[in-house]
Amino acid sequence: MAVIRDSLRLYLVTDPVLCPGAGIVGLVRDAVRGGVSFVQLRDKTASTDELIKTALAVKAALAGSSVPLVINDDLDAAIAADVDGVHLGQNDITAAEARARLGRDKIIGLSCETVAQVQGADPALVDYLGLGTVFPTATKADHKPAIGFSGLAELVKASALPSVAIGGLKRDHAVDVMATGCDGMAVVSAICGQPDPETAARALRSALDAARGDT
Repeated sequence: MAVIRDSLRLYLVTDPVLCPGAGIVGLVRDAVRGGVSFVQLRDKTASTDELIKTALAVKAALAGSSVPLVINDDLDAAIAADVDGVHLGQNDITAAEARARLGRDKIIGLSCETVAQVQGADPALVDYLGLGTVFPTATKADHKPAIGFSGLAELVKASALPSVAIGGLKRDHAVDVMATGCDGMAVVSAICGQPDPETAARALRSALDAARGDT
C-alpha cells in the first residue's frame, strides 16, 4: 500500500496513559472527525493479545474513513488484526523481515533520528519515515536529544521518502514543520491530552493545511 503524502498531514499516535483502555476508540473517532489523517496505535506496556483487541476496535471505528491504521512495533499484532501496517523503531525487527511477513500491500513506517538512519531506509521496503525527536517530549522518555527544526530539515533532505515530524509538536509549530519539507506532523498529547480531541484535531489540521497552502 503506497503511502499518500497527504495522509501524513495530521498523524495521531495514541497514548495509553493519556487515554487509557476503551477510551482510545472514542478518542480516535473524535480525532478523525476533527481532521486526523493517519493513526498509529502505540502501547509499549500492552501484550500482543491486548493490542490485537484494541486494534480491532479502532479499526472498526475507522471503517469507511480511508484513514490508515498502523501498530507500533508489534508485527504479530499488526498481522493478526489485519491493520494497514506497522511502524518500526531502529531497535525493532528489520524492515526486510517486516516486509517479508506483511507482503507488498501493507504500510511500513520507520523512525529515524539521524541522517545515517534516514539514508539507510530502503525505499523498496519502507513507505514513510517518522523524523525526530524535534523537541523533548514526556510521552517518550527514551528519545535521543532533540534535533529542532534545523535538524528536521536536514533529515527531510536526506531521503525522498514521505515523512512526518514527531516530538513535542503543537499547533504553533505547524508553519515551521511544513517549511522543512515534511509531509505532516505527528502528535500525541496535543490531541490525546486535550479535553476535546475533535476540536484540538481540527485546530491542528487547519494550521497544517494553511501552512501547506491548502486553505
